[in-house]
Amino acid sequence: MDGGIKLCNFQKTGISGKELTGERNSDINTYITNVFIAGEDNMARNKYPELTVEKILEVSQRLFLEKGYEQTTIQDIVDNLGGLTKGAVYHHFKSKEEIINALGDKMFLGNNPFNVVKEQNELNGLQKIQKAMMLNQEDSERMTLSKNMIPLLENPRILAGMIESQKKYLSPEFYELIEEGIKDGSIHTEYPKELAEILPLLELWLMPSVFPATEEELHHKVMFVKELFERMGVPLFNDEILSMINDVC
Repeated sequence: MDGGIKLCNFQKTGISGKELTGERNSDINTYITNVFIAGEDNMARNKYPELTVEKILEVSQRLFLEKGYEQTTIQDIVDNLGGLTKGAVYHHFKSKEEIINALGDKMFLGNNPFNVVKEQNELNGLQKIQKAMMLNQEDSERMTLSKNMIPLLENPRILAGMIESQKKYLSPEFYELIEEGIKDGSIHTEYPKELAEILPLLELWLMPSVFPATEEELHHKVMFVKELFERMGVPLFNDEILSMINDVC
C-alpha cells in the first residue's frame, strides 16, 4: 500500500483489512470525509479561539435580546454563526448558562463605569461611587439581559454566576472607591471591606425576579437601604439615585 493510507491507521479506527479491499469503500470514504470535516471544524475553533468566542457571544447577545433568553436555544445560536458547528460552541461553553454569564462579564468589562469615574478627579470617593452606580444602570442592554429576560430562580447556575462575577469584579472596585472616600472625608466607616461586599448584592435583593415585591414594597426596601447606609457613614442614595432605582425597579 505504498503511497496510500496505511492499514494500521484504519485498524486503530476499527476498519478491517477486508473493508479496505473494496467491500465497504463507501464506508471508508464516509469516514475519511468526516475526519476532514472534523479537522476543519477543529481548525475553525482552535486557530483563533478568541475570535470564535467573540462571535458566539455577539450572536448570543443579539438573539437573547431579540427572542429572550428562555426562547433561544443552542441550535438557534449555531444557526446564526455562519458555518460553525454545535461542537465548536460546546468546545468553549458547556451550556447556555455559561454563555449568558460570560456575556454579562464581557458587557460589564467592555463598558466598566468604574474606569470612567476613576478619571474624574474633581469627584470625591462617595461621588465616584454614586456616578458609577448611575452609569451602570444606564447600560440598558446589560441591565435588560441581567434582570428582565432571565427567571433567575429557575436558573440557579446563572444566579450563582452573577454572584461570583460580582465578587470578582464589583466588590474590588467598590472597595477602592470606599477607601478613597475614607481618605478624602466623604465616607466615614470602619467597615470598608464589608460594605464593598454587600453593595453588589443589593442589586439582587432589589430584583423582583429574585425577591418578589409590589411597587410599594420595593419603594420601602429602597428607603430602608438608604437609611442603612446613612447610618453606616455612607450617604450613598441621593435623590437622583433614588429616582433612578425606583424607575428601574
